[in-house]
Amino acid sequence: MTKRIVRPYGDTTGDGMVQMSFTLPVPHDKRAEGAALQLAAKMGMDPAMVVHARAMGPDFTFFVVYGSVNHLVDLDDVMVVERDYPLLTPAEANAAIRGRLRRRLVVVGACIGTDAHTVGIDAILNIKGFAGEKGLEYYREISVVNLGAQVLVPDLVQHARAEKADAVLVSQVVTQRDAHVHNTKEMSAAFREAYPAGQVPLLVVGGPRFDETATSELGVDRIFGRGTTPGEVASYLVHALLQPGRTPSRTKDEARISA
Repeated sequence: MTKRIVRPYGDTTGDGMVQMSFTLPVPHDKRAEGAALQLAAKMGMDPAMVVHARAMGPDFTFFVVYGSVNHLVDLDDVMVVERDYPLLTPAEANAAIRGRLRRRLVVVGACIGTDAHTVGIDAILNIKGFAGEKGLEYYREISVVNLGAQVLVPDLVQHARAEKADAVLVSQVVTQRDAHVHNTKEMSAAFREAYPAGQVPLLVVGGPRFDETATSELGVDRIFGRGTTPGEVASYLVHALLQPGRTPSRTKDEARISA
């Protein structure tokens, strides 16, 4: 079988040209530009040129470097998480929940830790939605509890238990020093400690810097990356929570009592 090998494209097909940006902790001068070119050469760019350099205060310089690399990509070796469920319209998702769960599906969402960026969680949960799609609040058969930003993990667990959540959605935008990784591991451990085995809500996290293949490492059920739409999340929740063999976090009798 012929391997599918590709090279970067810049000016002409297969020329290997790439562009990258970075900041060096040096004042903006000729020596700084030389340092940038040296770094680019050590990263395999040959030849390379500085196409943009700007001072970032007195002690830092931001660079954009353009150059050629010899590295090849084998598409057969690329590992990604493919969508393994069908995309549903809001009407189809509502019908599935109503027909198979026989109550509203409860979703609790938040930004945890010190993360104050709610744009991600709001794009998925708020009725206004994202990318032309309505958020989960638009779905008649989904009950949404949006806790907002800077929610402590113990408080998130407490609210999930109080709301009898079927799924917990967490957005993490702040990633300095792998804060998103540490926060997610703390969250998953807290839920597994607070719930009996097999009754933990579906744990879903999302953010631009997550590795979508790291679900086992982080202890969650699904990771969504940048550009995820509300429809993708709603379809996943229906697929994951309503498939045969999955036990919802609360029984039908509990649902009738809370209704």
